[in-house]
Amino acid sequence: MEDGAVIAPPEPPPLPYSLHTRKKAIAFFWILFVVDTLGQPIALYWALWYATDLSHNLVFSIVTATLGGISVFEYFYRLYNLFRKNSRARPLNARKSWLDFFQINFTIVWLILAAELIAGTVPKEPHVRLVAMVLPTVMFYFGAVYLSLDIFRMLGYKAPFRISSTPKGSVMPTALYALIEDVVAVDGGGGQMYRYALRTRYLSSPYFRRMLFEMNCFWSGGSIVCAAAITAIIFTVSQPVAYTLGWSLPFAWAGIWALITIPWVQSDLRREKKAWAENRGQGGIPWTDDITAPTARTRFASVQEHLPNLLPWVREKQSAPSTPSADGAADGASAADGAPAPDGTAAPDGQTTH
Repeated sequence: MEDGAVIAPPEPPPLPYSLHTRKKAIAFFWILFVVDTLGQPIALYWALWYATDLSHNLVFSIVTATLGGISVFEYFYRLYNLFRKNSRARPLNARKSWLDFFQINFTIVWLILAAELIAGTVPKEPHVRLVAMVLPTVMFYFGAVYLSLDIFRMLGYKAPFRISSTPKGSVMPTALYALIEDVVAVDGGGGQMYRYALRTRYLSSPYFRRMLFEMNCFWSGGSIVCAAAITAIIFTVSQPVAYTLGWSLPFAWAGIWALITIPWVQSDLRREKKAWAENRGQGGIPWTDDITAPTARTRFASVQEHLPNLLPWVREKQSAPSTPSADGAADGASAADGAPAPDGTAAPDGQTTH
């Protein structure tokens, strides 16, 4: 072995976070969220609209006033965690006033929903179908934004601004990476330690990046298609049915997608580990988000071999590993902001050591 050579670890860099130890907290949150966002608006609508003499405008004023309590709490909880003094949850190497990417989109979508609900409930006779579009609107928004990031990534665009822990000017990150980083670090309590560990895994494993890319296409593309189908249903069926389906079908879609995702990700993580052990899970420019880096076949690629026409637009460009150049080295330095140095050393707050 040559002097100074870096010995690759036998497994991909670990992610110091486990859902198994947080099952009760996760279950408690999702029960409250489903009751608040699914059960409450539907139950109040049917009870107040058909079992009382209240005006339709007042019915929807009550429904919208009680809507989204959990989401509002989560919004301000995230703001507090990101802005508080000595916060350990904000993006790596970001200034105190910088929000993470999820919080920015959380804010924008809330403004859109507020306008939608006001327009739907202010008239004396509310626009029931418009109020039923709240969740499909969220699906359209996040699907379009997160799918756009990966389209720009495939086209070779750089990040126009800091996207969570990815600095401005770096390779556009796959959107699911930014989402997982933000949600686990802030909402899940993983903090900057998790942001740093995830970035280490992301930059060191081309297989992991491709898995996140394919999974984001699955969720974002599915979100847009399903939202379009739900919208068509809302503006076709009767108003009571439209309202009920508009608030319930998105949860049915999310449940089905989650059931598909769990075994899919588990299988891909096993494949990544195997590829890494065989030294086929690494490639391209080290510690760089190299979208041309070769990698072992993912589960999706294996399925696509049998169905060659299945979603061909989700393929990233594949080519032989490029030789590091001055430009590549510059991109690597930019992408590694907040990521480990080649020897894997780092300070506790996510700063790299050289």
